[in-house]
Amino acid sequence: MTIDQLIDEVIAREGGYSNHPADRGGPTRWGVTQAVARQHGFDGDMRVFPRAEAVAIYRRLYWTAPNFVAVDLRAPALAAELFDTGVNMGPGVGARFLQRALNALNRGGRDYPDMAVDGRIGPATLAALDAFLASRGAAGERVLIKAVEALQGERYLALAESRPANEAFLYGWLANRIGSL
Repeated sequence: MTIDQLIDEVIAREGGYSNHPADRGGPTRWGVTQAVARQHGFDGDMRVFPRAEAVAIYRRLYWTAPNFVAVDLRAPALAAELFDTGVNMGPGVGARFLQRALNALNRGGRDYPDMAVDGRIGPATLAALDAFLASRGAAGERVLIKAVEALQGERYLALAESRPANEAFLYGWLANRIGSL
């Protein structure tokens, strides 16, 4: 899938305007919160937030900035998962999930060294990903996706347990974000 297709899927899943009372994000359109829209120069009513601006924000903040582009060159399905996770939880969270999974899957450092779990996809993360994929192949990409989704699912449960208002979203998070790509 291309980034344009991924963005179209996210926008379709997120829908149009929303202002759920339990959602700390407040007014949202196309999945972009008012706070994010304001940070990027939009000062109007979120009910009329342009789709084109949402697309530009998704591309810039959730694909290019976290360097999921580099992951896409190596493991496109994994990059798609990281993008979706980043949209829902923040791109640094998706990157940390990948780093944690790679660290745990390096067979005690025999395949490649542990890296800092800093939420940045840089040379160390990419070298670890390259080494992992070289030793595990296509099946390795599927395992990494499962690991990222497992971490994502655990985080959703923790969010619902720590704030009962989040229970309003838990079913949808699990149904639409885990194993949906």
